Amino acid sequence: MAGQQSEPRITVDLPVRMWGMTADGHPFSQHARAQNISADGALLSGVENELKVGDVIGVQCDDKKTRCTVIWVMNTGPIKKNQVGVKLLADQECPWKTYLPVQNATVTVLPSNRRRWPRHKISFPIELRDERINTPMRINATDVSGNGCYVETILPLPVGTTLRVDFYLENQHIRVTAVIRTCDPGVGNGIEFTGMPLEGKQQFQAYLDGIDPQMGISGTKSE
Repeated sequence: MAGQQSEPRITVDLPVRMWGMTADGHPFSQHARAQNISADGALLSGVENELKVGDVIGVQCDDKKTRCTVIWVMNTGPIKKNQVGVKLLADQECPWKTYLPVQNATVTVLPSNRRRWPRHKISFPIELRDERINTPMRINATDVSGNGCYVETILPLPVGTTLRVDFYLENQHIRVTAVIRTCDPGVGNGIEFTGMPLEGKQQFQAYLDGIDPQMGISGTKSE
């Protein structure tokens, strides 16, 4: 995710309405709260239904409506229900613009660097579990290699947090331990697959190289 920029986020408590399709394909419409917003996304809490990462939903704030992509989902229990991270579609106007500061300075997320394992800028579905609370979070990694990945989340975990990571290589279920190595507040986490043996990392890297042979276009290179 070298060179990517993100709008600063502010903490709020705004009533919103959201609608779309649930993870199991049923239509829904409900009221929720936007508790963390920026010009290109938000954290929505109190979501009653389970949503699917990658789906597009509608969100209304005051009298302004927009369309957003679900980028992560976390089950926070019966009180807060689900929390959902959403990102506005490229052609959509920000519905909570009036609640943002007039000046929105952008910040660099991660510096450009060289890595031993070539990273692929693809959308790769994984499930993360914090070993301390064992709460699953289904999310799409956006920068993936055999050694780790980067995940976008408005509420990143602290550096050093131990995770259990589950994903599939075609029909093969992979489950490994991992550690949070970088934390970018309001943006995401860099994750290292510490519990994956070298041959497993090589197998995963070969799989990624096979499904995304043009990884050199992204600008990330191996050491």
